[in-house]
Amino acid sequence: MSKGEMSVSIVKIPYSRGFVDLEVKDTNLLGVLESKAHHFKTEDDQETIVRKALESPISSPRLKDLAKEKNNIVIITSDHTRPVPSKITLPILLEEIRSGNPTADITILIATGFHRLTTREEMINKFGEDIVNNEKLVNHDCWDDKNLVDVGILPSGGKLILNKLAMEADLLVAEGFIEPHFFAGFSGGRKSVLPGVASGTTVLANHCSKFIASEFARTGWLEGNPIHKDMLFAAEAANLAFILNVVIDADKKVINAFAGNRVLAHETGCKFVTELASVKSIPADIVITSNGGYPLDQNIYQAVKGMTAAEATANEDAVIIIAAACNDGHGGKAFYDTFVENPTPQSIMDKILQIPMESTIPDQWESQILARVLIKHKVILVTDQCDPQLVRDMKMIHAYTLDEALKMAYEIKGQNATVTVVPDGVSVIVL
Repeated sequence: MSKGEMSVSIVKIPYSRGFVDLEVKDTNLLGVLESKAHHFKTEDDQETIVRKALESPISSPRLKDLAKEKNNIVIITSDHTRPVPSKITLPILLEEIRSGNPTADITILIATGFHRLTTREEMINKFGEDIVNNEKLVNHDCWDDKNLVDVGILPSGGKLILNKLAMEADLLVAEGFIEPHFFAGFSGGRKSVLPGVASGTTVLANHCSKFIASEFARTGWLEGNPIHKDMLFAAEAANLAFILNVVIDADKKVINAFAGNRVLAHETGCKFVTELASVKSIPADIVITSNGGYPLDQNIYQAVKGMTAAEATANEDAVIIIAAACNDGHGGKAFYDTFVENPTPQSIMDKILQIPMESTIPDQWESQILARVLIKHKVILVTDQCDPQLVRDMKMIHAYTLDEALKMAYEIKGQNATVTVVPDGVSVIVL
C-alpha cells in the first residue's frame, strides 16, 4: 500500500517472530512477488483440515487401519528448523494411530538430518509440553554409528545408511510440510527419510557438488532431479508407509493437508503448492527478500534458501538484500570456515567443483550455492541479532535495518535502480 503523498509503498517482510516494514519509492518498485498461499482462504479450521486428510488418504488405507497389530510404530517429525505445526498435527496423528491400536508402542523420531540436535526447550516450543512429557521422543544423530544401519546403495552410488529405529519399525509414518525447496524441488514426503533420518555419510553423498550443480536441482523441480531420485529410493528402502504433509501460509497456519501414499500424496501436495507458489520473474537491479521469518531464519545456513529466490529474479550484477535474524549464527562451522579460509566466492566454487561425491565435506552444498549467488551478486544481510563481523567473514555486507540496506544498494546501483521485492523467499517458485 502507499504511504500518503510520498508515493512510497510499504511491504511487510517476515523477520524473526514478526515482520519489519520495507519502504520503497514507487518510482523504483517494479513489483512484489508473493505466493498465493499467503492469501489463500479456507472455510475449515486447521484441525479439521488435518482430520479430513487423514480420513480420506490418497492411494492408501487409513492410518488407523495400517496401525492394527503393529507393535512398534515410528513417527518421523521435523526438527526445530522447520515450521511444521506439530502442536496441531502430532496429537491428531497419535489419536488416529491409537484409535486403530490403543496399545501400540510409538516413538517420535526427530528428523534432524545434518543439523544439530533439537534441545528440550525447542521440543516444548515445537511440540508442546504434553507431548514432550508424555511421549517417547528421540533425536536422530547422523553421526551416531551405533544407532544407524547400512541399508544399501543409492541410485547415485552413495551409501544408504539410515536410523535403526526407523528401519526396525513395524510401521513407519512421517509428518512434514510442503514448500518449494532450492535444490530438492520441494520439501516434505521422502525428505523425512533422506536427509531427515539418514547418516551424515549418506547426506554428504546425496548433496554432492555434481548434483547441486545440476540444472534439474532447482526450486519446484522434481523430474530429472538427481537429489530427489536418491530421496525417493531412500524412502522406499525404509518402507515409509504413510505421510501427513501440510501446506502453510505466511502466519504458519495450515491451509491444506495431504495424507497417504508417500509418493502420490506428496506429488498431489506439490501440485497444489506449485499452483499457489509460482510467480513470474520481474528482473531488477535490487532484489529484497527474506527467509520467511522464524524458524527458517535462525542462521545464515538456512538463509541461503531465500537468496536463491532473489537470484532467480535478479538482473546481472544486481544487489540482493535479505532480512534474516540469524540469531543462531552461521548454522554450520564447516560452512563458515569455507568462507573464512578462501579469498573469494569464485575460489570456493572452483574448489568445490573438484570434490568427488565420496569426498563431499559437511555443508559443502550450502557453500556451493552461496558462492554461486555471491559470484554474480553483492548480498546485503539485514540482521540486528547476529555479529556483523560474522556476516562480513562470509563475504556479505551487513546492515542493521532494511532502510540502511536499501540506502547501501542505491549507492551501489544508483538512485534510479529498479527494485523487486520477494517478501518470503522460501515460499515462491520464480519462473
